Amino acid sequence: MAGPEANSNGDDGVLLRLPPVRGIGAGRVITGLVLAVLLPPGIELMVTILGFRNFAIIMLLQLAVAVAVAAIGGLWPAVVAAVLGSFLLNYFSADPVGSLSIADPTTLFTLVVFLAVACGVALAVGLASRRAQEAARSGAEATALSELALRILSSDGSLESFLEKVRSNLGMEAVTLLGVSHSGASQQGLTTQAAARSQPEWRVLAGAGPNPPVTHAAADHAAVVDPHYTLLLRGGPLSAHQQRMLAAFGAFVVAVRDRQQLVESRRDNVRLAEGNKMRTSILRAVSHDLRTPLAGIKLAVSSLRQEDVNFPKEVERELLETIEEYADRLDHLVDNLLDMSRITADAVNPLLTGIVWAEVLPQALRGVSKERLRNELPPNLPPVQADAGMLERVVANIVENALKYAPDSDVVLTARAGEGITLGDRPASELRIIDHGRGVGHQEVVDIFQPFQRFGDSPSLSPGGGISAGGGIGLGLAVAKGFTEAMGGRLAAEPTPGGGLTMVVTLPLWSGGAQ
Repeated sequence: MAGPEANSNGDDGVLLRLPPVRGIGAGRVITGLVLAVLLPPGIELMVTILGFRNFAIIMLLQLAVAVAVAAIGGLWPAVVAAVLGSFLLNYFSADPVGSLSIADPTTLFTLVVFLAVACGVALAVGLASRRAQEAARSGAEATALSELALRILSSDGSLESFLEKVRSNLGMEAVTLLGVSHSGASQQGLTTQAAARSQPEWRVLAGAGPNPPVTHAAADHAAVVDPHYTLLLRGGPLSAHQQRMLAAFGAFVVAVRDRQQLVESRRDNVRLAEGNKMRTSILRAVSHDLRTPLAGIKLAVSSLRQEDVNFPKEVERELLETIEEYADRLDHLVDNLLDMSRITADAVNPLLTGIVWAEVLPQALRGVSKERLRNELPPNLPPVQADAGMLERVVANIVENALKYAPDSDVVLTARAGEGITLGDRPASELRIIDHGRGVGHQEVVDIFQPFQRFGDSPSLSPGGGISAGGGIGLGLAVAKGFTEAMGGRLAAEPTPGGGLTMVVTLPLWSGGAQ
């Protein structure tokens, strides 16, 4: 099992190394003992050779040796150096020289003080060394927790990745997060007081390690981080610093979980806001845009049903054409509403196949005046990856929008592939639908793809509108963009040289083999 000295923090590959709290190493102790045995005699040999007999200076030199040995080897080598140094001072420097007896009581007191000071200094140096290591350890723990907090705030915030960091930093085999949920008693009609008295049940929220989840029976440690969450750990005992880090990790667990819930709540709120906007816009569309063609159909039918009026053949044909036109308009509006609701609910599931741009034009341009269309698609273009029905709707909405947006100009369809056209790292092809109308400003390019948006709030010039001039509910380009992105493509608008608007549909090339 990996120890805490070299633990990976999980998915980002950064190691949080925490130095172990321990005394001076065996190598330094041995070195200190060797110096404690060699240096005091060396001092006495040096002063003897030099003929230096100042007792106070020699004692200070021996004290310096004891301090140096303490700094290198710790307490016990320093004690050895102090005791050996005191004996050497007594034998070689204190009167009578060459004897362990001491004639002057002051000298005896001096040697005792020397021994006490040397041992005290050794003890202080050893304690300072340990405190320095503990301070370094605490600093490393604080740095590790700070870095972990920053990674949590800058990461995806998933519980699994966080628990992997906890597991690796603590050197555990597996970690499991449990969340509390009250028993089903309250769901069976019991009172609130009875539900509060019921025993909480724990459910697994996330886990990390080779064999999660960890159960209460298999856990070596169980840390209750707050009344709602418990961390179960398997992997041996925890040291004091690991227990401190576990307490900090518990606070992070609550933060990560709360962050997840906030993200989910915000996502739900966005969906609710979009749904409310959709419902409001649908009601507005039903109250105005759908009632207009219904009124026209009802008026034409009521006129034809009058038994006391004989309409000429051309008038009857005109009324029937009106009914058909308004029925087509209604059908298109309802289709856009349904498609937009599918796009908003993420319920679009394209059936992707290889399709050549020219294959969708007959159905997409059905009912469109051919006099205003110019098909300039080059031959032998490679197929693109698309859903046939969705691509037809995309082309139909854009073309009908262009005809309405530029009523006095032709609409040109052209396409190209290769030449550096890509989507991400995939080669792609693009279809361009070009008009020479009044164009759209740079600030309005983004707005025209929003649902229920009309350019300049003018029904007659609505880039996001329906299929006939003066009608529509602002969904045409929104549906086209939603379908294009669902097929893995991109829909963009750019100004046409000389005035007008060019819609560019880009789809990846089909790579599924022969058709």
